[in-house]
Parts: sequence; C-alpha cells; structure tokens
Amino acid sequence: MKNLTDSFVSLGHWPSAGSFGFNTDILATNPINLSVVFGVLIFFGKGVLNDLLDNRKQRILNTIRNSEELREGAIQQLENARARLRKVQTEADKFRVNGYSEIEREKLNLINSTYRTLKQLENYKNETILFEQQRTINQVRERVFQQALQGAIGTLNSCLSNELHLRTINANIGMFGTMKEITD
Repeated sequence: MKNLTDSFVSLGHWPSAGSFGFNTDILATNPINLSVVFGVLIFFGKGVLNDLLDNRKQRILNTIRNSEELREGAIQQLENARARLRKVQTEADKFRVNGYSEIEREKLNLINSTYRTLKQLENYKNETILFEQQRTINQVRERVFQQALQGAIGTLNSCLSNELHLRTINANIGMFGTMKEITD
C-alpha cells in the first residue's frame, strides 16, 4: 500500500521539461494503467460489447432457427422420397409380376404357335409325299402301260397279218360303236 501511495506522490516529482522516460517501477505503474484501461473499457466498451454479444446471440439463434427449419424440410423431403420409393417399388413389383406373367403367356403362345406350325408343316410334308408317291405311281403305270402297249403292238404286228389286223380293228370299232349306243 505504501508503494501505491508512493507512486502517486512520485507523479508530482516527474520532470516536465523535455524528456520522456520510462518508469521502471512495475508495481507502481501497472496497477494504475490496468485500472485506467479496465475502467475505460468497461465504461465505453460495455455498450459496444453488449451490442456485439446481442448481435452474435441473435445470429446464433437465427442460425439455429434456420437449421431447424432446414432440418424439418429435409425430414419432410426424406419422408416424401421414402413414400415415392415405396410407391415405385410397389409399381416395380407389379410390373415384374405382370412382366413374368406376360413372358410366360408369350412363351406358351410361342410354343403353341410353333407346335401348330410344325403340325402344319408335317401335314404339308405328308401331303407332298402322298402327292409325289401318286405322281410317281402314275408315271410308272403310264410307262408300264406304254411299254405293254408297245409290246402288244409289236407282238400284234409280228403275229398278225394284214387281214387279221383289219378284222381286229373292225371288231374293236364295232365294240366301240355298240358301247357308244349303250351309253347314249
């Protein structure tokens, strides 16, 4: 305490003429300087500090409010997205089930159509084979008949004389004439 009083007393002893000096007595100068600085800061800085703190508090509260609103919006969007996802999954399941059913129907239709086509082709093949067999049989018959007729003509020509030949032709013409009268 004595040092504090001495420091106030020593203020009066400072030389006022022309030089600036440092007081090296730490105990004498620091408490006074600090008390003056704190006093000025408290007196003048109190309002500014309160305003800064109030502004900071309001910004923090606004940020929290905005964050809460954004959070609620995000939660709502998440719920909407989940609802859409459930709806899309339900529709996808329907499409998948319908798709599988449609695929199975198409597969059965294709199998049935292929079976019918194969059956028709088998029928066409059998008809073609029968037609070719009949055509071949008819060709063979015709050839056999032609060969038999040529052989018979050759035999008749070699065995028949002109007179016998003319009588056979006349007899056949007579038979054909009689047959024609019967049919008419």
